[in-house]
Amino acid sequence: MALSEIIRMALSSLGVHKLRSFLTMAGITIGVFSVIGVMTTVSALRSSIESGLSFLGSDVFQFSKWPTGVQITGNNRDKYRKRRNISFAQAQRYRQLMEGTTDVIRMVAWQGGGTAVYGLHHTTPNVQYGGTNEYYLQTNQWSIETGRNFTGDDVDLGRPVVIIGQTLVRLLFPSESPLGKTIKVADHAYTVIGTFAAKGTLFGNDQDEIAVVPISRFLSDNGADNFTLNVATESPSQLNYNATVDQAVNAMRLARGLRPGEENDFDLYSNDSLIATFAKIADTVSAGAFVISAIALLAAGVGIMNIMLVSVTERTKEIGIRKSIGARKQNILTQFLLESLVLSLAGGVVGILLGVMAGDGLAVMLKAAIIFPWGWTLAALAVCSAIGIGFGLYPAIQAAALDPIEALRYE
Repeated sequence: MALSEIIRMALSSLGVHKLRSFLTMAGITIGVFSVIGVMTTVSALRSSIESGLSFLGSDVFQFSKWPTGVQITGNNRDKYRKRRNISFAQAQRYRQLMEGTTDVIRMVAWQGGGTAVYGLHHTTPNVQYGGTNEYYLQTNQWSIETGRNFTGDDVDLGRPVVIIGQTLVRLLFPSESPLGKTIKVADHAYTVIGTFAAKGTLFGNDQDEIAVVPISRFLSDNGADNFTLNVATESPSQLNYNATVDQAVNAMRLARGLRPGEENDFDLYSNDSLIATFAKIADTVSAGAFVISAIALLAAGVGIMNIMLVSVTERTKEIGIRKSIGARKQNILTQFLLESLVLSLAGGVVGILLGVMAGDGLAVMLKAAIIFPWGWTLAALAVCSAIGIGFGLYPAIQAAALDPIEALRYE
């Protein structure tokens, strides 16, 4: 028999029991959908998040009271809560100790949110309101659209000045320049000296809904004891990065008044550590999806074998007739393998399409890039092919091995 004729007969046989074929495919579809959906989402978010997490420069590291990449629950929650805040005085002392190594040391403190008001215009209560110094732009990859950055004098003298993001410009100053105007942020009055260039959204949050003032002014307006500072340091070069980190850790210990042998009561992180943290989370999610999908696909494979065994029993007389008029074992084996393979691949293709649409749909909602996971798609097709052949082989052998005389007598 020609291969085309065998394929035609295989497809015709599957079409006779459409509902049964659909339900058999559904098991494969669910397994492939789960893994492709998760992998599409993770892959789409990975590139977006990795670029978003790179808010520190490549040579920048940061000290903070709270750790990153650590689950702050259970036994370790009190440990981190009991840490002393990194105070402005400690940050200033750290900066003095690092003189001669680097001058680029950024300090920042944030308040949960606030409303900005100018005349009759106001923003949502979600403005990122914080204090920083003149190195915020350099260490956080921001730039000035109009006006100027903070100066050392602004910080030393605690001047009531502010730099605002483009969302605040749009909401508060729809028809005039904001420079030189006095606005209120969280009920404190500041003069606008500059505006940030637009940054867009990150993880669904508006980065342009921001207002920063000199760190000294921020702490005096809101109470220095209520805040812990994050202190970022830029190494003079990548070659000196590790040496700068070592020196910075010692300087921070001295600024914090830690004695030799005492554990650090602060954490250090960089772009690499943030990205590595997300990679661990993504890998864990991927592994979980893979395990769930493997179980689903195994169950689906057993379902295919069961259905094909039932099909062999139902078509025993048909097989006997075909063998009596010249069909060979190889023809019967090929037809049943093709039926099993078509069921598995059809379910896999539907699962891939649904998974990609679901994954990219979620990525769009989170404002991440849309991708097509070619690697995982090819892997899914290969696995589906293996399932179709592996679980369909035994029923196909059973069909091919039927004795034509006994098969013709079967009722």
